[in-house]
Amino acid sequence: MPKSATRECTSRELSSGGALPRMDSLSRANAEFCLDVFKELNYNHAGDNVFFSPLSLLYALSMILLGARGDSAEQMEKVLHFNHIVESSGPEFKDLAKCSQAGRIHSELGVLFSQINRPDPNYTLSIANRLYGTKAMAFHERYLHCSEQLYQARLQTIDFERSVEETRRTINAWVESKTDGKVTNLFGKGTIDPSCVMVLVNAIYFKGQWQNKFQERETFKTPFQLNKGKSVTVEMMHQIGKFKLALIEDPQMQVLELPYVNSTLSMIILLPVGTADVGQVEKQLNSKTFQEWTSPSNMVERDVEVHLPRFKLEIKYELNSLLESLGMTDIFSQVKADLSGISPVKGLFVSKVIHKSYVEVNEEGTEAAVATGDALVVKRLPIRAQFVANHPFLFFIRHFHTNTIVFCGKLAFP
Repeated sequence: MPKSATRECTSRELSSGGALPRMDSLSRANAEFCLDVFKELNYNHAGDNVFFSPLSLLYALSMILLGARGDSAEQMEKVLHFNHIVESSGPEFKDLAKCSQAGRIHSELGVLFSQINRPDPNYTLSIANRLYGTKAMAFHERYLHCSEQLYQARLQTIDFERSVEETRRTINAWVESKTDGKVTNLFGKGTIDPSCVMVLVNAIYFKGQWQNKFQERETFKTPFQLNKGKSVTVEMMHQIGKFKLALIEDPQMQVLELPYVNSTLSMIILLPVGTADVGQVEKQLNSKTFQEWTSPSNMVERDVEVHLPRFKLEIKYELNSLLESLGMTDIFSQVKADLSGISPVKGLFVSKVIHKSYVEVNEEGTEAAVATGDALVVKRLPIRAQFVANHPFLFFIRHFHTNTIVFCGKLAFP
C-alpha cells in the first residue's frame, strides 16, 4: 500500500512535516517535478531502493505556495514547474468566498486532485490534508479559508509549547488512520519542537487490485540479480495475459503497463534488457523520453508472459536539502522566507519537509500510502513476449484520465 505523508511545520519556524482545462500543463509539471525529485533521491541514495509520491509532495508544497510571496513564491513555482502556467499565484485573497485571486494554478490543482480523489468501489486512492496551528499565533483567516476550500485542509489548533508529545501522537494517529494503518510514527520523538507554530500534514493512500490478478500457485522462488554479480532470492509472480508493451532500442528496454481494475490507474515498469542496465535507463529518463516511451502509439497490446517479484517498500525522507538543491531555498531561511500570506508574524520559515511512503506489490495488486525522439525505435515483438523483471527496474503508478504520476520508484534490492 503506498502511503505517503508529508509534514511541514511553520514557525518563527514553519516546519513542513486529461481532459480538463490546462490538465496537460499540470501533468507536465507533475512529470517534470517527479523526475527532478527522483534523480536527486537516486543520486543521494545510490544503489538503494527509491519510492515516493510526487503528487503528495506537489499537494503539500502547493499549500505552502498558497501563502508564499515574492522570491519565495517564484522559487517554489519554478521548482514545481508552475512558472510556465502560473499567471499569478500570490496576490492578496480579495475574493474570500471563492479564493479566486489565490492564483488560477491553485483552483486548477483543486480540480486535478478532485478528479484523482474521486471515490471508486474498485480501488482506494485518497489524499488527505490537515493543518495544525499553535493557539499562540495569528493566521490570516483568508489563508485558512482558502486552504480549506482549495485543499480540504482544516486548521486544528494545538498548544505545541505545552503538549509536544501529545501533539506528536495526535498527528501520527491521524496519519495512520488516513493510510489504513500503513504509515506509522511519521514523527518520531523530538521531531516536533515546542517552538513550532504550524504543522502541515499530507497523507496519500492507494490500494488497488490488478485487472488481471496473478495466481499464487504460479509464484515461485527465483534469483533476482543485483549489481556486481550478486543476487537474492525473491518470490516471483507469473502470469500470461494481454498487456500493453513497448520495446525500446536506445536504451534497450521493455516498457510494460499493468492496469488496475477499471484501468483508472496502472503501473508502468521500465525494465532494461539485453546489455543495458537500470543506470542507462535513468541517464536518458526525462519527461520527454518518458512520454515517448509510454505513448499510446508505442505501447502495443499483445500476449505477454510476465514475471514480476513481490515486493514491499517503506521509505522515509527528509527533503529540505533536496528541495534546496532544486532551487527552493528561501522558504527554509528565517531571514529570507516570505510566507506573509500565511500570517502577519515575521520570521516564519519552513524548517522541515518529511515524506514517508509505503508500497506493497503482490498477486492481488498494489497497496501504496505513495533518449531523444530520434533514437526511439519500437521493434516488432515476437508472438508472445517475455517480460522477466529479475533485475533492477523503475516503476510508476499513473492516473490514466489526468495523466498524472501518483507514485514513482526504483526496485534495486527487493
